[in-house]
Amino acid sequence: MMTWARATTLETVRNLSIEQLDFLMDDKSNSIGALLLHIAAIETAYQTDTFENRLFNEAETGQWGAALELGDKARQEIRGYSLQDYITILKDVRQKTLNGLQERHDDWLYIVSDWWGHKPANHYFKWVHVMEDEISHRGQMRIIKKYFA
Repeated sequence: MMTWARATTLETVRNLSIEQLDFLMDDKSNSIGALLLHIAAIETAYQTDTFENRLFNEAETGQWGAALELGDKARQEIRGYSLQDYITILKDVRQKTLNGLQERHDDWLYIVSDWWGHKPANHYFKWVHVMEDEISHRGQMRIIKKYFA
């Protein structure tokens, strides 16, 4: 399911220019580029949570913080990257996910731990959430594209 979600996300952004990736509908919206980097940041955060049993450290927060949170900081910082830049990041992050999942048995999916300070969740739920987040943001990308298509 994660592979299918990624394929349809990549199809959604195929051939977009830097200007299109940076396009903002208004002063509160996120760009398609920021949403792509957000997808990578979320996946990386869940790798850290489920594979390493920890939250981001200071360096990781510095690297991924704007993409994780989106908003003003992302609107200022996540600009000027080509589609290939985003695709490379997404592929590298996904490969780490696939490697991490291959190292674990299916019973690992049912290990329960804290879900970002909210309530308990198993790894299966957490990884479904990663996919669900990507699908949600892909929908946003499709709406944004209508404004410059």
